[in-house]
Amino acid sequence: MLTEEKLDDILGTKKFIIIIKGVGKMYDLDRAPIGIYEKALPSSFSWEEKLMAAKEAGFDYLEISIDETDEKLARLDWSTQEREDLKKLISSTGVMIPSMCLSGHRRFPFGSKNVDTRKKAFDIMKKAIKLSVDLGIRTIQLAAYDVYYEEEDETTKALFIEGMEKSIAMASKAGVMLALEIMDTKFISTILRAMPYVTRFNSPWFKIYPDLGNLSAWSSDVESELELGITHTVAIHVKETKPGVFKEVPFGEGIVKFSSIFKKLKQLNYQGPFLIEMWADNNKVISKEEATRDIYNARLFVQRKMIEGGMDNAKRA
Repeated sequence: MLTEEKLDDILGTKKFIIIIKGVGKMYDLDRAPIGIYEKALPSSFSWEEKLMAAKEAGFDYLEISIDETDEKLARLDWSTQEREDLKKLISSTGVMIPSMCLSGHRRFPFGSKNVDTRKKAFDIMKKAIKLSVDLGIRTIQLAAYDVYYEEEDETTKALFIEGMEKSIAMASKAGVMLALEIMDTKFISTILRAMPYVTRFNSPWFKIYPDLGNLSAWSSDVESELELGITHTVAIHVKETKPGVFKEVPFGEGIVKFSSIFKKLKQLNYQGPFLIEMWADNNKVISKEEATRDIYNARLFVQRKMIEGGMDNAKRA
């Protein structure tokens, strides 16, 4: 019987005070890797503070965000020294950054009918691939929008396909994986809608990156969706949602049936990374201890659901 005390030992709950003093483990290949989204931590934190908070909360890695804001897009133009500084922090903290959430294409989509916007989309893609190579990022999660702020039609879809084809060619040469996120809009809102693109390009460097929250909001049969795309799934976003609400829903207050989903992933023998996607409230002043506690509690919630689904490799010593 799985008692609270036994669960505490499995999850590492009783070890939190030790963990926050900096005694963290390196990436353990014998357990399911669980990462945290950069935006789960306050934007005011330095990179060292973000990486240390992730480590102290027991995460294996952190996913960097390159969103549509000028601040985040500017990262694509980091100097050699700025890139080296982050690499040194990755090394000193032992917290990897193996993936990038590239949502900058929401503002500058490949499907735009504006030529300058499309040129910017390609510029973002090329620079994101180069940044990935420099930082050791292996997977770029793509925001799967043909357009977001414009009306979509057959032309925008055709332009999106053209953009993906050229992007895959660039990423392939760099050995960087491109993975379509299952999104919060209808265009690619399910794995069923994503698979024609995966099949069309038939590239080992172009796969899918499902978001359990978005998938649960759009599909009535999440388990079948996951089975459809399992051989092309390179990572999974773990997020809570409600009908029509795709962000900032606290874990346990939404519609995602985590235990049954993890049970299905166990049956499908999924062994890849899980990335907890959540957002810090940047309108509040949050201490490092509070931020660390918030993401730590999220990890505990997700691990409990993974263990309930039979994923024993989610256990922490």
